[in-house]
Amino acid sequence: MEITIDMIKELREKTGCGIMDCRTALQNSNGDFEKALEELREKGLKKAEKRADRVASEGRLEVYIHAEGRLVVVVELNSETDFVGKSESFKELAHEIALQIAAASPEYVSEADIPAEVISAETAGVTERVRAEGKPEAIIPKIVDGYMKKFKDEKVLLNQKYIRDESRTVADLINDKVAALGESIIVRRFIRWALGETTKQPETEE
Repeated sequence: MEITIDMIKELREKTGCGIMDCRTALQNSNGDFEKALEELREKGLKKAEKRADRVASEGRLEVYIHAEGRLVVVVELNSETDFVGKSESFKELAHEIALQIAAASPEYVSEADIPAEVISAETAGVTERVRAEGKPEAIIPKIVDGYMKKFKDEKVLLNQKYIRDESRTVADLINDKVAALGESIIVRRFIRWALGETTKQPETEE
């Protein structure tokens, strides 16, 4: 199949990868866009994995203010290098994550950030509730597991469905940029404040 300039341009816009990398991926996949996209993602992720021991301490603090100052989000997004941290692609990602936090109100960055006591309390609460509803003991663990998965998917930023495309998660969104830029990207912490809230949104740090 002939690889056209338009095909290369579309793949480059989708991934942020270089022209030659996009051309090679399309040639390897015989023009199959999805296969070429997956090849570039895997290549970028593998490159980032090799650099996993490097500290991601560059990046930016993204501030998003909504509804004339009634809602404010601050998120720290880290990269390995200042070069990547100042790139338009990285800035766009930081902005999208801030929008996600504003719209979806996560409480934690990753599952590892959820305190053990919160997990215990949620697990105990749902177990007691379904038992009181008369559910058979044999199926209670399955119900609890399903509830806890839903709880984490709602409360954990990386697990949440991306607000612009619910077929993907925030982690998928970040991994796309990791694949394109070839270095680690980490959501370090965030704060979400809404006017009139009586409780402070907990600061989350990896």
